[in-house]
Parts: sequence; C-alpha cells; structure tokens
Amino acid sequence: MARILAQNKTFKAVNHSEKPKFYALDMFPYPSGAGLHVGHPLGYIASDIVSRYKRHTGFNVLHPMGYDSFGLPAEQYAIQTGQHPAITTRDNIARYREQMDRIGFSFDWDREVKTSNPDYYKWTQEIFILLFDSWYDKDADKARPISELESRFRESGTTTINAATDEDLPEFTADEWNSYTKEEQEKILLDYRLTYLADTEVNWCPALGTVLANDEIVNGVSERGGHPVVRKKMRQWMMRISAYAERLLNDLDGLDWSDSIKEIQRNWIGKSVGAMVSFKLDDHKIDVFTTRPDTIYGVTFMTLAPEHELVDSITTDAQRDAVEAYKKATAARSERERMADVKTISGVFTGAYATHPLSGEKIPVWIGDYVLAGYGTGAVMAVPCGDERDHAFANYFAGQEGMPAIKNIFEGVDISEEAYTAKDNTPICNSDFLNGMSYKEAMAAAIEKLEEIGAGKGKTNYRLRDAVFSRQRYWGEPFPVYYKNGLPQMIDHEHLPLELPEVDEYLPTEDGAPPLGRATTWSWCTMENKVVSNDDDRDCVYPLELNTMPGWAGSSWYMFRYMDASNENEMFSKEAQEYWENVDLYIGGSEHATGHLLYSRFWVKVLHDLGKVTVNEPFKKLINQGMILGESAFIKELEIEVESEIEKVFISQGVNYDGKVKSGRKLHVDVSLVNLSNELEIDAYKKWRPDYLKTDFILNDEGKFKVSREVEKMSKRWYNVVNPDDICEQYGADTLRLYEMFLGPLEQAKPWNTAGITGVYGFIKKLWKLYHNENGFHVSDEKASSESMKTLHKTIKKVREDIENFSFNTSVSSFMIAVNELTAQKCDSREVLEPLAILVSPYAPHIAEELWSLLGHEESIAYADFPVFEEKYLVESSKKYPISFNGKMKFTLELPVDASKDELEKLVLENDKVKQQLEGKTIRKTIVVPGKIVNFVVG
Repeated sequence: MARILAQNKTFKAVNHSEKPKFYALDMFPYPSGAGLHVGHPLGYIASDIVSRYKRHTGFNVLHPMGYDSFGLPAEQYAIQTGQHPAITTRDNIARYREQMDRIGFSFDWDREVKTSNPDYYKWTQEIFILLFDSWYDKDADKARPISELESRFRESGTTTINAATDEDLPEFTADEWNSYTKEEQEKILLDYRLTYLADTEVNWCPALGTVLANDEIVNGVSERGGHPVVRKKMRQWMMRISAYAERLLNDLDGLDWSDSIKEIQRNWIGKSVGAMVSFKLDDHKIDVFTTRPDTIYGVTFMTLAPEHELVDSITTDAQRDAVEAYKKATAARSERERMADVKTISGVFTGAYATHPLSGEKIPVWIGDYVLAGYGTGAVMAVPCGDERDHAFANYFAGQEGMPAIKNIFEGVDISEEAYTAKDNTPICNSDFLNGMSYKEAMAAAIEKLEEIGAGKGKTNYRLRDAVFSRQRYWGEPFPVYYKNGLPQMIDHEHLPLELPEVDEYLPTEDGAPPLGRATTWSWCTMENKVVSNDDDRDCVYPLELNTMPGWAGSSWYMFRYMDASNENEMFSKEAQEYWENVDLYIGGSEHATGHLLYSRFWVKVLHDLGKVTVNEPFKKLINQGMILGESAFIKELEIEVESEIEKVFISQGVNYDGKVKSGRKLHVDVSLVNLSNELEIDAYKKWRPDYLKTDFILNDEGKFKVSREVEKMSKRWYNVVNPDDICEQYGADTLRLYEMFLGPLEQAKPWNTAGITGVYGFIKKLWKLYHNENGFHVSDEKASSESMKTLHKTIKKVREDIENFSFNTSVSSFMIAVNELTAQKCDSREVLEPLAILVSPYAPHIAEELWSLLGHEESIAYADFPVFEEKYLVESSKKYPISFNGKMKFTLELPVDASKDELEKLVLENDKVKQQLEGKTIRKTIVVPGKIVNFVVG
C-alpha cells in the first residue's frame, strides 16, 4: 500500500489552497542503527491519526518527516569501525524509512529533510551568519543588523547604545570609534553580536573528545558511553539566548502547552529581581547578584564558584594547595550534579578578605561547588541567618579559619518569603539605617544607598545562560567561518554550503584539536572563494574553524524548511511561510523542554526580528507523549553449595530451592527468548549466552522454565526492546497502531505487553468479518436498521470527540463496541459499513483502504468526507414496555415513545403475543402507564 500511495502522491501537501491549513509535526528522529522499537512510533501514530482526520474533514494538511542526522552516535561508530558517518547515517535512514512506511504513516515524503545533507545545512550556516551579523537592541527589544550598530558607533559612539552584552564593556565616543583600525572595530563588535566567541566553562568529556551540553550528561558521566565529564575553560562559539530571556518567559503564556513544560522553562529561565553588589578585594572587585539586598548587613562570608576567574589571583600562598586540590575534585562533577546535590557541603577558604561596601568590615572569601560559575556572577554574599544553604555551610565550617560567627540581624523576625508576602511591613532589625523599615522599604533603601556610593545597582537577573554552540566533533555542521589575524570572518552566502572535508580519523588530533584538525584541505581562499590545501601559503588563504555546530542547530528551524523543502534559492519562500505560519500540532518528548524546545523558540524569535518569518513562536500546541515501557524478563541465578563445591544454577520462577544457597542474583534475559507464557527457550538462551552453556536449569513441576517480569524503560541495555517489524509481521501494522493507542492516554507512560495485543488483533479480524459472509465480501444496499444507525452515529460522535481531544485510547474501545453491536445486529448495510470504514481509517489505514476498495471505490479513502454525527439517530423513537398479566411480566414490546394511553392499549391488543395470552380469558381491567407499564387484569 505504501508504494502505491507514494506513487500517487496521496499525502502531498500544496502551499496554496482554499482549504484551511493544518500543520502537524513530530520531533524528528535521530536515525540510530538499531532502528525503531515499539516505543518510538507512539507519537507518530497519534499525529498521523490527527493528520488523516483533518484531511477527511476538509483541511490542507502538511505532515512531513525527516531526520536529525548529525550527531555523536554516528561519529562514535565511525571511530570504532572506520566507516564514514555518512554511510552509516544513509543506511540507518533507509532502515527507518522502511519501518515507517510499513506502519503506514501519511507523510509527505517529497518534503523530507536530513540535517546532514549539504543542501539543508547550507541554510543552517546561513542562519549562523544572520546571528553573527546581528545585535540585540534592548530599547527596541529586538535583534537588529550589526550594520546599524556600526552606523550608530560612527555617529555617536556608545552614548545612545543599550545593547544586550557582557557588562562593563568600555565606552567610547564617535571620534574614538572612527580612529580605531578595522581590526580594533571588529574586536569590539564581537562583544555585541548574537553569536560570539568567549572563553567559558564547559562540560568536557576526554573520552569522547568533545564538549557536552548539560542534557547530554547523566549522573556526572556522558549519556553516550558513560564516560567521565570534567569542567574545563575553552574558547567557544556562544549564542546570546540570554538577550531573549524576558520574551521567552512572557510568550509562554500564549502557548497551548502543558503547564508542566511551561513551568520547566520558567524555572530554567529563572527570573530574579534584586541588586548587583560590588565587594572590593585589593585591586579586584567581586560582583554579586542578590535578590535580598535588604540583608546586606547579615553578610559574614562570601563564596565563589571554584571556576571563578578571580580564584587564582586572590588565593593566598598558605591556602593555594588546598584550593587547587578542591578545584581539581570539583572539575569532575557536572553542573547538573552540583545543582542537584543539596546535601553535600564542601568548600575551602581562599585566605582572602573582601571589604563590605557599607560597613567596611573584612569579609572572608571561600570557594564552594554549590556556587556555579555560569549562574549569576559565580559568587554569592553569604547571609547565614537568612539563607538555609549559607547557614548549613557556616555551621559545617564553624570554628575553622575564615569562618566567622553567624551575625543574626533578624532575631525574632520571620524573614520567609511567605511572611513578606503576607505582611508587607515586616520590620528589618539590626541593620543600621534599614532598622524598622518594611521589607519593600529596606530593599529600595539598600539599592539606593549602593547606587549612591557606586557599590551596586538594582538589577533583574536570569538563570538562563548563553548557550555554548561549539562541538569538538566531526559529524556536525561546519561553521562558515575562517580566521584572519585571529578574528572570525564569515564566508559569503553565495559560496555556501561549506561542506565537511574528508579526514583519516574521527578522533581529536594528538595536540587536542577537534577532528577537523586532521583535514589536510581545510583552509579558505578569499581570492578563489573555495576550500584549498592547508599547505597553500598564499596571503589570501586563511584557516577555517575546526569546531562544528551542535545537534540542536539543525533542529531549531527545520519546521520552516518543511514548508518549502525543495527551494534551492532560499531557506523557504515568504509565501510558503505566510501560508503555513507555524506548527499547529507538535508531538514529542518532554525531555527536550530545556534543549530543543527552548533553542528553537530562541531562533524563531531572532528570525522574526530580522523579518525572515511572520511568527514569534514555532509551535502553537505541544503534546508530550508518554513513554512506552518495556516488560523486562529476568532469570534467577543461585550460587549453591554441593559437596563443599560452589556451583551456579538457574532456577525457574515459582520454584523454591531447598538446598544450601550461598548467594543469588537476577539477570536480564532477551525478551525474544521468552514466549507469551513467560517460558524461556533454554537452548536459545545458551546460544545467546555461551558462558552459561554448562549451567543447570531447574525446571518447575510442569517441566518448564519460567522467568519473572518487571516494567522498565525500553532499552537495548535491558534486552526488552520489541521490534515493530516483528509485530507487523505477525499481527499486521494496523494491529500495532491500534494497540499502541489502546494502551492508555497518550501523555501517560504505559507498559508494553505483547500478550495483550491478541485482543486488538481479534478486533481486526472481527472488523474484516463484518464485511464478509461465507461466500466472501458482502455488503447490502438495503436500508440499515435503526439499531445499526444508532450504533454508527454514537460511534461517529465519540470518535470525533476523541480525536479532537487527543483521547485516542477510548476511540479504540468505541470501535470494538461498535463492531460487536453490528455483528450481533447482523448488519451488512452499506449505509453503515461505508462510513464505518472511514471512521476506522485514521487508526487502521491498511484495512480501511482494502475495505474501501472492496466497497467499489477507485480512489484512496484518505480524502473521503468524515462521517457527520446526526443526533436524530440517537433519539429514541420507541421504548421497551414490560407487558404483564395479573401483575406478572410475560415479555416486553417495543412501542412508540410518543404514543398516547389509548394508542398504546390499541397497539398492545393487536399484538399476536398478547392475543395468545388473552385467548379464552376476560379482560377485567387494563392498566396503562405511558413510559412505564402495561398490565392486564384477567379472569
């Protein structure tokens, strides 16, 4: 079927239509070598049901699919095998495509994108250049071309500039700007661009030879391979996402997303209102952001992040060894691990003292890993009498050098946030000029005083940090950047794409450079505008960037490329984007809340500011599908003592071993070796694990060996992956689709149980049988009974409501009920069975297409009008009346609900069953209660 539909372009979307548009999109997959398991298609099936339903109801539907095909796994495989990542990626994509076609998704494959194709990443490189050529104007609250900033510098220097930049940039006049060399001007502009170079702390994985994002690290090790990760300062390309923090925060309100995802993003952005306070330390200045400047008189020590840039220069000789040892230990812990660890207290005194800006007291400076270099300023002013973490830290190190006693300026005062919210006039105590003020008064007065003496200012801060955009990998988008005198230059748009070069290995070079450092032809000639040999010593040849872009680069804008995927002249046409606007329904995992979903929102806002798109957000409605969990199989291994020897045996579930057991453990078993009755194929297991070839298996009383079961995440690691190909082969793709929906609500996690699929398979067979009799296909043109029309229309009503509410599991139940009822009614009427095929089509397209063809239609069922619910078929025209004789009910009769008392009596007396009961008897009294009962008193 897939081949015929592809040939006919059945699901091809057009960019102009009088129909209303609907754009459904799935988070596109990374094509791994393992292919899809049954957990992967869950969201795809849901979006496919909605897409098919929308086509049936008159929408022009765009439902595309592609591949997020750059990334670390393909590179790691290349390192292990020497095979080029492009080859494995191509093969994996072919495997995914085969599987998805088999399941029957209604994708418009003419719009397929692959982020690793040069004709795609050409435009990703173009967007990078757009970001490089832009700055954020805080007055206009939008990105603007860098050329405008240069013009303003020429005219008035920095006097009128309010840009999103690092703080404390030097100011200059127009005359000074105009006197700078071009190289000096380029260096200054680098501090203003939306993408810029900076020395920053990153998560470095030596084993993988690359920087990792926070979401690529689990429990301090790399998610891929479980390798140690350390913190390291490196020069990296950065994205100034922090400039968009307020807009990213505010625009969440208008999105039809779950509250949980919105809250995750709000917390990640982390808006805080307070003050920036400066503490002097010799010739240095330590800036601290605090949400509680009113507590400044309670500061008794300071804590810096171990990576803070001032640590080395302020540490005394006496403390240097301890500080260096602590820094080394901390470098092995990821930021995420440090943020999550609220129990461990650790730190070291630097030996240095800063000066309190208001009291003039000497404040000891410590380092501690609960402070992060990338959050705020990487320093905190510790108020142990008002902050739980500071209090625990002070207590832990109490009595040691550099840890003074806690100064309780809030004695007897509730300083909790709840107290301030409830009672605005909570007084501040023991705080010099702040004494007796309310919380709000003290906040304002403290900020005013700090500003007056030049030691601070009011500030709104965000937890959101600029994103590291460099990866020390081969298999990623090359930066369209070459370096002239150490400064980055962009390759002209007309010469893109800059394609990946060939390298002899995919590991970093011996001197630590990224894999692209192995390329022998990786320099840019500005005369010929092409890549040339590194040995070319002409003055017009410059080195190219050796890092590549991260995986989220290609996925941050792909939703727009689908709109115009074949456009060779631009990312997408203005007309196509204006027609499709943005994604109406987006389905994908919640694990991308602070990665892909945040970055794509950022890029779309930049593109909107620069006039490239008309929308401010990429995804209108977002649904996070729940995870399908695997049902793992376990075998119990015992170490037993036999004649003073220790032997290993496997023992069947349900068997109690009464010998001498030294120890025992559970081992995972590949679920493919276990049947639906949980019986292990012992010979197959021994073949799979030849190290247990001679191990004894203790069977149960039935001579079987049974395993135990537990629900876990579906993963190759736990050998509990179920291949959808196997399900399709045994039960058919429609059974797979229906079963995945039947498992439970889309958003909830649910366990897979292959044994449960037989019920859905039985339904498919019943549905098929409904259209057939003993002689084959059979559908009558006779008018349907009222009962069958009632069954049909209640099903129409339920299925429409379910699809529009994304309650797909209850639709499957409705289909089962309908087929059972129609079977019992012996319904063979086209009037019912034809619309029923359309109803089923979004869920089970293969059997629906086949039935549609048997019903005499030459075109696909895909665009047939979806049945319309008519309430009249659910309005009861008759009612079952109990017919009684002398108070004893003998049978029931269907009688009109609107019949009068006299009409009911007349109809009943005309019935043959009633006549038979009354034969030879005299009616003494007739009792008729409309809507309830008919009773004859006879003698």
